[in-house]
Amino acid sequence: MTVKIKTNYLDVRHRLKRREKVAKKDIQSLIATATMDVRKTVVEGIQGPPKTGRTYTRRTVTHKASAAGEYPATDTGFLASNISSKVSLVELEGVVTSSAPYSKHLEYGTTNMQARPFMFPSLEKTKPKIRRMFKEAGIMKKVRN
Repeated sequence: MTVKIKTNYLDVRHRLKRREKVAKKDIQSLIATATMDVRKTVVEGIQGPPKTGRTYTRRTVTHKASAAGEYPATDTGFLASNISSKVSLVELEGVVTSSAPYSKHLEYGTTNMQARPFMFPSLEKTKPKIRRMFKEAGIMKKVRN
């Protein structure tokens, strides 16, 4: 007596490969959206709400500075225009960068100035939305802090 078992292994394998490609594209799209959202939050924070620091006049321009702990105030828009984002589809990661030379001094402070963080607070503000997007897409099952 002979028992013959036949499977559709090749068909299943082919369907899994297709699903893997679709899943990777979905993840890439979510990472790109999340990265753009963080960048947008950084720029809006810099350009956004009125600052509460001291007011002073330089040449003929009056400036309202940011207070310690607030997003930096802007005069020329240089800091906001130097916020960029990059998504690596191969590594499945997104990076938001500030290339203004004084960025780290604002983010972390100096011996003469308290910090005016703008990068990390933007990530923290955006984190719940990012987690929700990934959870709704079925990519994240458990959310941990």
